[in-house]
Amino acid sequence: MLTSQSQDSVAIIQSTLLTRAQRRNLEIELLLQSVYQLYGYDFRNYAKASLQRRINNVLKGENLQSVSQLIPLIIHDPFVFDRFLQQMSITVTAMFRDPGLFLLLKQQVITKLQTYPRINIWHAGCATGEEVYSIAIMLHEAGLLERSRIYATDYNNQALSIAEKGIYPLQNMRQYSENYQRAGGEHSLSDYCHQKYSEVLFEPLLRNKITFAHHNLMKDQGFAQMHLILCRNVLIYFDNHLKNRVLQVISNSLVARGFLMLGDKETLNLSSVTSQFESVVARSRIYQKKIQVLPDKSN
Repeated sequence: MLTSQSQDSVAIIQSTLLTRAQRRNLEIELLLQSVYQLYGYDFRNYAKASLQRRINNVLKGENLQSVSQLIPLIIHDPFVFDRFLQQMSITVTAMFRDPGLFLLLKQQVITKLQTYPRINIWHAGCATGEEVYSIAIMLHEAGLLERSRIYATDYNNQALSIAEKGIYPLQNMRQYSENYQRAGGEHSLSDYCHQKYSEVLFEPLLRNKITFAHHNLMKDQGFAQMHLILCRNVLIYFDNHLKNRVLQVISNSLVARGFLMLGDKETLNLSSVTSQFESVVARSRIYQKKIQVLPDKSN
């Protein structure tokens, strides 16, 4: 049994721990507010667990002990901010990632895009671009690439630079080729690129149909008249407020009966746009925007 003195000691320790937690939360708020006001990047609605993890990685990389030490560096040193931005960016991707979903995309969506004289596609949060080239290959094999334009966007300029060059490590190609075949590829992935030393470069045939651009999903508006939007494994890092805002931007960017492809861990269930979409295939992550029925004002 704890004595009165012991209980007082525990209470003091608990109070100190709470104060430390509150202090760290305040420091993070000040950091994110500084980033927003100085650079226009709004991370204030990132999911807290992911946010904490990424900030800890920044502190470790900069050899700092606290967020309060990071704040003045972010304010006064653009190189530190650039390194911060790289840590906050999610660049995990691969060609034909989740090949089963890409096979569904080929079977259930690409074939329906044939009805449009011009096809507009937006890949939001494209990272280093492997999945963008995957879509371009699928369009080419369906005979649709010539009348398509793919807009590939991200807020990470370093990742965008890699994507625009279309150069990737040769060591990744074995896995990419397996993904391509499992996604219903009709040829060999090597037909679309050529090797140069330890890297592969994708052909201009694909790159010429892709427009790479800086775009910040956290604050920027979307694009108009899109027939297909891919936003894969980006929403999982947002809280519900930011996720719903981004989903509304995406919905506004799609034509009626346009398609949306999310990541395998994402869903529109319980979101603010749930009623605006229907699943293309049950329990898949591919959705189609419903036709909006306007109220009859004749009565």
